[in-house]
Amino acid sequence: MKEGHNRPSFMINFCAMTQTNPFPETAPDFSDPLGLLRACHQRMLDHCERLLQLADHLQHNGADDEALKAAAAIYRYFTTSARHHHADEEQDLFPRLARESLKLADLVHRLKQEHGELDALWRELEPLLLRPATIADPLAFHELCSRFAVAYRGHIHTENSELLEMARHILSQAELKKLGASMAERRGVRIGYL
Repeated sequence: MKEGHNRPSFMINFCAMTQTNPFPETAPDFSDPLGLLRACHQRMLDHCERLLQLADHLQHNGADDEALKAAAAIYRYFTTSARHHHADEEQDLFPRLARESLKLADLVHRLKQEHGELDALWRELEPLLLRPATIADPLAFHELCSRFAVAYRGHIHTENSELLEMARHILSQAELKKLGASMAERRGVRIGYL
């Protein structure tokens, strides 16, 4: 292990990210879909941070067992929970908000474009996370991970500070119930408040 590498921190964070429940016990549930979207945003940011830790780890230690497990967990998160989250927004939240005003329609359009950019970056990362032992240039991998994390941070900041704030004021309780029900259904969860 090279000097300055904080291996214990990586292990602690790796243990936290291998939880099987995609929503920690303290997270909002489907009866608070906007709160749940915010919680998902935080988990995305956490996984971006773990991705950067993985890139550092690969540079210092190569694709050891720890890196393989971390890569698999990050891959699993972004191919399941993150995809559900984007579908929650694009199929349910965005269309409803885009009808409210030209300003919101423009914001939704920009956020959908950012989803496309994030998806393109993910398509570059995905095969590398599936086979981290084949990463020939750890520096280039780190740069790709950094671009992905920076793009997600900016995107999430806009969604949290603009989109979700406006949604909080616009959506009725009935619309929030429908949004929560759709999010639950997408994940195969049956809820009893409808």
